[in-house]
Amino acid sequence: MKLGIFSVVLGDLPLEKACEFLQKNGVQMIEIGCGGHPGKAHCDPEILLKDEEKLKEFKDTIAKYELQISALSAHGNMVHPVKEIADKFEKDLTNAILLAEKLGVPVVNTFSGCPGGSKEDKTPNWVTCSWPEDYYHALEYQWNEVLIPYWKKKAAFAREHGIKIALELHPGFCVYNTKTLLRLREAAGPEIGANFDPSHLIWQGMDPCACIRELGKQGAIFHFHAKDTKIDGLNCGVNGVLDTTHYGDEINRSWIFRSVGYGHGEEYWKAMISELRLAGYDYAISIEHEDSLMTGSEGLNKAIKFLQNVLIYEERGEMFWA
Repeated sequence: MKLGIFSVVLGDLPLEKACEFLQKNGVQMIEIGCGGHPGKAHCDPEILLKDEEKLKEFKDTIAKYELQISALSAHGNMVHPVKEIADKFEKDLTNAILLAEKLGVPVVNTFSGCPGGSKEDKTPNWVTCSWPEDYYHALEYQWNEVLIPYWKKKAAFAREHGIKIALELHPGFCVYNTKTLLRLREAAGPEIGANFDPSHLIWQGMDPCACIRELGKQGAIFHFHAKDTKIDGLNCGVNGVLDTTHYGDEINRSWIFRSVGYGHGEEYWKAMISELRLAGYDYAISIEHEDSLMTGSEGLNKAIKFLQNVLIYEERGEMFWA
């Protein structure tokens, strides 16, 4: 496994300074935002796809600091019911796939997206229950008329360019748990897999190790985000986990995102890393900082130190005792 960082948290630094920071702190991989919600602070595919000199400069900067790009990320809602919004995200995802091919990066990270509940809707509709029947019909429309047709076409495009698409299992979008990821993968093809982020699964009540075991059986884990979640027992006990309280109102939320180690300890994370090894995943463990209780620099430094003692870096070796 290799320790990585999702570079968005370093977006206020030029790419070279960000890479210098990563090398200095023993990080081996970098996941780079290049469109959609992550933005283009360190990488704009529209420029790099057209300008060979700038592309070379970009590649040379990464190589100078002995880093490897684990994935390009263009998280967005390509099936948004407002076409103009969907088209912007779609353009970013397409360019990310084309640039990944040119860079030799095997994975592009994004979201599945979420359509409206009908052809007339103008806002996405994330359905969380199957009754009353209105919601069931909305799900049928979203999956059969929008989501599956879109991702069949996009998976075929990714296949043509030798790229895997890693969907982050994220509430608010149609793929948010193990079942929905595997449903879309079965419908669209093996180019679809998971950018496995345990933080979103923890607050939904899932066991990340159990999810890794199930997805690993299908070879469906393409990338991994190292981010933690802390459940507030008192607030959750009163209001449950479906919490729309603003992220900045931490004291009243049922849960908040934390840097790894601040939601769960080493034993929890070592079990997850071991489960990844059992699943055959030996790729990037990419730190994503979204901890509102500490700065990006402090959160990264603490997460790096924590994970350096948790990751399994070397190959298994022979079982000399067996």
